[in-house]
Amino acid sequence: MMEKVIADPPGSAFFMFHLVPGKRRMMNLTGISQLIERVRKERPVVHVLTNWVTAGDVASGLHAIGARPIMAQAEEELEEVVSQAHAVVLNLGTPDPGRARALFQAGRHARSFRRPVVFDPVGVGVSRFRTKTAQTLLSELEIGVIRGNRAEIGILSGQGGNLMGVDAVSGPSDLLCAAQGLSQRTGGVVAVTGPRDLVVRGGQGIFVENGHPMMTQVTGMGCVLSGVIGAFAAVETDHWMATVGAIAFFGLAGERAGARAMGPGTFKIALLDSLYALSADEVEKGIRLSEV
Repeated sequence: MMEKVIADPPGSAFFMFHLVPGKRRMMNLTGISQLIERVRKERPVVHVLTNWVTAGDVASGLHAIGARPIMAQAEEELEEVVSQAHAVVLNLGTPDPGRARALFQAGRHARSFRRPVVFDPVGVGVSRFRTKTAQTLLSELEIGVIRGNRAEIGILSGQGGNLMGVDAVSGPSDLLCAAQGLSQRTGGVVAVTGPRDLVVRGGQGIFVENGHPMMTQVTGMGCVLSGVIGAFAAVETDHWMATVGAIAFFGLAGERAGARAMGPGTFKIALLDSLYALSADEVEKGIRLSEV
């Protein structure tokens, strides 16, 4: 059977995989296993301005993969903290005017110090304040990666979506078009996470098929994932590769945790253990990708 070779995006030295027609199975993903090894070896500092609901979970998740989280939010120290970080993650959850200013300032400092920025638009569309804050961040900052659910990405793209609380109820009719449009407008990678994760950059895209249903039963899984993407982006300048790698790695950790969890409580603990212990060989063998 002939294999279809999908080459790596421009600028990536490692990423290459094969999709076998009918199987949609990745045959060689050395680059992904190298990414998690690089995070564990380099131990990047990831500055996360996240919400108070999930701050501890995000910090624990980053520690588990070997990164060094710092969660500074005081405007008086943002410049110094960003200058020492290797990546910045901006999370829109639980916004208020002071936090909005901190997000802007951290993003501006990240641009000055050439640090990659991951933006998690939690609950965008729930209120005019939250939506305006997100739109201004996108227009004024240099965002490397945007990660959200289908409703959040649909709303940011202008194609619409509906949420209940911060959970996606529906997204745009053409999710791929919405994600590609947002990517082309911002110049960054767009990741739409859900039952089937989609990662796009401009006109290129790929589905990541890893994950476990229990991940939807624990608050903050998306916030933790955004932090993991930040850690991967801290060691890999190709944001497309970093995002695909982080999402696949996180999904595999979820699969491993779900296999032994009895419910959401044990799943949360098992996920931290999996993030800590998942080996490079397991990553390389378990990642599942498919064409858009």
